[in-house]
Amino acid sequence: MRGKGTSISNIQVEIAKGWQPNNYLTNMSMAFFQEDGDFVAPSIFPICPVSLSSSYYYTFSKADLARDNVARKPAFGKVQPALMGQTDSTYKCEVDQVIVGVDQIDALNYQRSRAPGVADPRRAKVRFATEQLKLHLDLIFAQNFFNAAAWQNVWTGVPANPGPNQFLRFNDANFDPVNFFDARMKDIKQSGRRKPNRLALGVDAFNALKNHPDIVERVKYTGSTANPAVVTTQALAAILQIEQVKVLESTYNAGGIGQVRRTCSLYVQPTEHSSAMLPTARPSTNPAQATSSHGICSATASTPRWINSKAKKARTLNSSRASWQPT
Repeated sequence: MRGKGTSISNIQVEIAKGWQPNNYLTNMSMAFFQEDGDFVAPSIFPICPVSLSSSYYYTFSKADLARDNVARKPAFGKVQPALMGQTDSTYKCEVDQVIVGVDQIDALNYQRSRAPGVADPRRAKVRFATEQLKLHLDLIFAQNFFNAAAWQNVWTGVPANPGPNQFLRFNDANFDPVNFFDARMKDIKQSGRRKPNRLALGVDAFNALKNHPDIVERVKYTGSTANPAVVTTQALAAILQIEQVKVLESTYNAGGIGQVRRTCSLYVQPTEHSSAMLPTARPSTNPAQATSSHGICSATASTPRWINSKAKKARTLNSSRASWQPT
């Protein structure tokens, strides 16, 4: 019927020629798939493909790499050899699996109805399986790394009178966000020799920061009537001088099969568990520095958690092979 009118006479003519209408709409369907940008785990902990399910990798001594080993050559002699410490660490891939079937009767109905697009059960189930793997990866990240117990050097937001390893909360007008993050990035670089390149914030923490008077003051004269000034993740990243800001807003259904649906955020935790962290004094576990993310700040309830993403490793799975990701 493409290109033809939808009057009764036209439809009757097309039916006489053998055209059969589809039982379902083929240009529209309803599905609550999450946006790809809401899945953040791979962008914070990049996946490192491996050939073997378990093996070794090298860990080089951070202390030896940072030490000045160059000395003046003595007359008629030579300096002592420089030490470059190297140890072996292990990794292991464990397979997580999801099985999705295609009902043959449903597939037969699709073939006979000649309905294109979203009605294809194979295409729909492939997208469903992909969504499941991404959601599972985010769940692993949230459970294993978005908690204060996973890290050291915790900084906690307080409503007033901050003490050691404490700061005023993001929604406090007296909080100084730029100087705070400058100090945390300086500490991470002094400990890990690399500047953090990711800032991961919970939704409440991001909303508090983007509405903070100090942040708003830096962007309010950059807009116009047609394009008003807005504090976006890109603007916040530029203000804090970090490569990328990620807002952790992935959601999942916490209810089991047959139970009432309970849509929850993966990254919402009690306020008392939200804190800021600095990197531990441990060496990098990733010899190929091109894909490592050197620091993360994760937060909810207007308080951040700053962690060194190179201090932990997680096991993950993609759709075709098991992979591990050094952090």
